[in-house]
Amino acid sequence: MSEKRPTLTDVAKRAGTSTAVVSYVMNNGPRPVSDRLRARVLAAADELDYRPDRFARALRRPRRWRQIGLLVPDMTMPLYGAFAGRIEIEARARDHLTMMGNTGFDPERELEFAAAFTDVGIDGLVVVGAVDAAGTGAICARARVPVVWVHNSRGGSEVPVVGGDHVGAGRLAAGHLVGVHRCENMVFVGGFTARDVRHGDRETVAQRFQGFAAALGGHGDVIRTDLTARSAYTAVGTYLRECPAPPQGMVVGTSAQSAATMRAVTDAGLRIPEDVRIVGFDSATPDHFGQITLTSVRQPVDGIIRRALARLLDPSDGDHGVERSGPMDVALGIGESCGCALPAPSRPMAPP
Repeated sequence: MSEKRPTLTDVAKRAGTSTAVVSYVMNNGPRPVSDRLRARVLAAADELDYRPDRFARALRRPRRWRQIGLLVPDMTMPLYGAFAGRIEIEARARDHLTMMGNTGFDPERELEFAAAFTDVGIDGLVVVGAVDAAGTGAICARARVPVVWVHNSRGGSEVPVVGGDHVGAGRLAAGHLVGVHRCENMVFVGGFTARDVRHGDRETVAQRFQGFAAALGGHGDVIRTDLTARSAYTAVGTYLRECPAPPQGMVVGTSAQSAATMRAVTDAGLRIPEDVRIVGFDSATPDHFGQITLTSVRQPVDGIIRRALARLLDPSDGDHGVERSGPMDVALGIGESCGCALPAPSRPMAPP
């Protein structure tokens, strides 16, 4: 058993003074203490290895800033970085600071962060891409901490997810290739079963594939990956070497696989978009200086985060009207990879 933690009273007894004087020394006021008595109190605190209870101090002090917790699966992925950046900005505007944990798509780590964050007294928890929604939700319920799920979740939850329309996104991506570019032979790149993907957002990919298949009337091949760039490059390269004819169009299930897929296509000696037209998801604003800009279905990140924080911090009025309307609409951002003509970008002039 651990020893009892020294208290303010213990320090006062050791220094031969009152607890009020000890408090004045530790808090640097509000009343003055002589240098001699201050030294005696600090010596007693050192001898006892006394540390102020910062949690109790925080409860006594009037606070401007409150705190929310944020769990994300992988901050190296641009989409999750965009979510985290927007959450920090919106929360700060509401006088909330953000504590962040990177779960790595690991259920145990997600539960550890949820327990640690609720222990330190957060006022709410935002979970982006939960991988154990049931367990995390139970921890928050026991701590009486509100929680909101963003983007997608695994493990079931009674709280609706605030996110984009992933089924509609898959339908939009495939529909663009079919309706605008007359693609008939199509393939989807990505994995969406537990066998395919251990650490990754397979729920979102499954919904996107559902929309992809619906746009093709139930047809369309799948190149299965574990959702990493390396796996996408290897799987796409193998598929192109073994298939009798390359597909006319590809829909890539996650942004993390898009560059690897395009590299695999060009390394196979095929041209984008002349031989293979490609549409992805969640790319940033097109970079006109890239070799090939990606046509991509994008989520309304700002709108998703505003709705999520309204549900978390304004439960009395955050879910009225349009807030109950379910998944939010997505939009197609046109790049070069699908074959659509783009206006010539303004590029800096070359130096003389």
